[in-house]
Amino acid sequence: MSMQRQDGIFPSVCSLDCPDQCGLLVHKSEGKIVKIEGDPNHPVTQGAICNKVRNMTERIYDPKRLTHPLKRIGKKGENRFEKISWDEAINTITFNWKNLIKEFGAEAILPYSFYGNMGRIGTEGMDRRFFHRMGASRLLYTICQSAGTEGYSYTMGGSYGIDPEETVHSKLIIMWGINAVSTNMHQVVLAEKARKNGATIIVIDVHKNQTGRWADWFIPVLPGTDAALALGIMHILFAENMVDRAFLEQYTVGAEELEEHVRQYDPESVSAITGVPAEDMYRLARLYGQASPSFIRIGNGPQHHDNGGMCVRTIACLPALTGAWLQKGGGAIKGNGSYLDTNTAALQRPDLLTQDTRRINMNLLGGALLELDPPIRSLYVYNSNPALVAPHANKVREGLAREDLFTVVHDLFLTETAQYADIVLPATSSFENTDLYRSYWHHYMQIQQPVIAPYGESKSNVEVFRLLAEAMGYEEQALQDSEEEMIRQTLDHSANPFIQGITYEQLAEKQFLKAAVKPLFPGKLRTPSGKIELYSSLMASRGYAPLPTYVPLPKDGELPFLFVPAPNHNFLNSTFSNNGKHVRMEKAPKLYMHKDDASPLGIETGAPVRVWNERGECVLVAMVGEDVLPGVVVSQGLWADSDSADGNPLVNALTPDRIADMGGGATFFSGRVSVEKK
Repeated sequence: MSMQRQDGIFPSVCSLDCPDQCGLLVHKSEGKIVKIEGDPNHPVTQGAICNKVRNMTERIYDPKRLTHPLKRIGKKGENRFEKISWDEAINTITFNWKNLIKEFGAEAILPYSFYGNMGRIGTEGMDRRFFHRMGASRLLYTICQSAGTEGYSYTMGGSYGIDPEETVHSKLIIMWGINAVSTNMHQVVLAEKARKNGATIIVIDVHKNQTGRWADWFIPVLPGTDAALALGIMHILFAENMVDRAFLEQYTVGAEELEEHVRQYDPESVSAITGVPAEDMYRLARLYGQASPSFIRIGNGPQHHDNGGMCVRTIACLPALTGAWLQKGGGAIKGNGSYLDTNTAALQRPDLLTQDTRRINMNLLGGALLELDPPIRSLYVYNSNPALVAPHANKVREGLAREDLFTVVHDLFLTETAQYADIVLPATSSFENTDLYRSYWHHYMQIQQPVIAPYGESKSNVEVFRLLAEAMGYEEQALQDSEEEMIRQTLDHSANPFIQGITYEQLAEKQFLKAAVKPLFPGKLRTPSGKIELYSSLMASRGYAPLPTYVPLPKDGELPFLFVPAPNHNFLNSTFSNNGKHVRMEKAPKLYMHKDDASPLGIETGAPVRVWNERGECVLVAMVGEDVLPGVVVSQGLWADSDSADGNPLVNALTPDRIADMGGGATFFSGRVSVEKK
């Protein structure tokens, strides 16, 4: 095994929650990783990797990394712990849980996790089995893409788009609400190849970030108005007869209703909503209507609004109007995860749950910890850092500070959440685990086998849940399965023809395998009609508008600025935000604002500013210019807590914990703030 060899170069895969899911080569010397580079043999990522991963060794061997279990000896949040053994840690956890279950029932316990590590076995395998067997409260995993996924599915029947490898053939590429340079770099690489073949690249976003500056044409749009812009484009496409009526007749339902519906979205009216000049809208629609093939990369940004599901559903209708789906390099991608669906029931084993238990939306964690009746009395956190990443962060931290809440955190570092824990467990990195990975953008599945031995006394999620199951007295075989057995079980999925040729043995031999994906058309979608649903009867039955519709954002107070806390270049959510090398690369937590807003407030570039609303406040560094529209401010990145005199850059102190229109999604980008010179 590669873990046992002290020196050499070993195949690996990036574990980050990123669509690219790069193939890696890990260099070892004397048992330690000394270099990480891209695998040039990976068909999509082809040896190129981002700075986050290139400098991953700084994180793996960071002196702040946890090496042994800890027990809290101070007040919650005070960051005072002492070293304990694994036996004491497991016994303390299960002693508390047994007592809580006896007195209050298993629903008093809530697991909280997400995809800090994208390995399927470690994120939704033994953990789900364990908590199903326990009968704990269940978490709704809604913080990232759930609103957009549901909205896109109403149109297209699932997370199905074109093969990103085919986008080199696109002649018009629209990056809509995605800072791809920072969050999907290989789509940028593919787009560059298309550009050399004559493609035009357009970016639609609320901020002229690195992707906006890279584009041939950047179109700024007011936050939460993307659906209106898409409908304005549809208005022009129909009005100027730039639609493929043969495609609409054969592969869609509702085209006639949609044509009538979008008459109300004339360019002048839409311009007043979106901030996009009417003449730009005409130019955009004509480029889209005349280019062949055209491709839209739909990002995560637009869905993080109260109207996010409908917004993505609306954008997803555009390729049908031009018939782009029939052309190689034409169509859209929101996500491609459905092509690589595995046997979730076999992996998660919901049959171990003997009765229905309550479900708690992870975006509402603060309220759940403070207001739920009957209360949550124990929280187990892994693969996530909710004190930093969850909305309405001050409410979350108030809940975490409850002395009667028994909290366990399993992580690589003493995170902001871990500082509120009673027991902290050291976690392995992905390079120390066996796991299965599948991209939600390209069509490759990959395997990770251990490259290095566990760091200090750290253990994987799978190993910890096996230990907890044994200590709880759970004897089911499902709670004893090995990682290899779970990989085999989840790959055994006859319902997905695309992965029938992918086996554990082949992955172990070849490292990555491509799903047997075919073009969507001609073919039948997994919508109720089997076609693209421009009009959705299913949506109507669930109380939604059946046609794509612009719904204005609800009022979020009277403060002057719409606030969008976007991702940055060198962190991934909270990952890397506490690692010195990555912090130095990112430099400072910034707030971008328009010069016409900054000037009356006496704010200049480089000045510290206080950003606040009724939920909380944070301190950022002003970047003044024309990269955002007036009335909009944009931050970048989730920064670790700071003890500096300048103040804390906790942007999620400002974000609302309302729920989006679909999928239980988050509304991070729908808040309002005020800004003042500090």
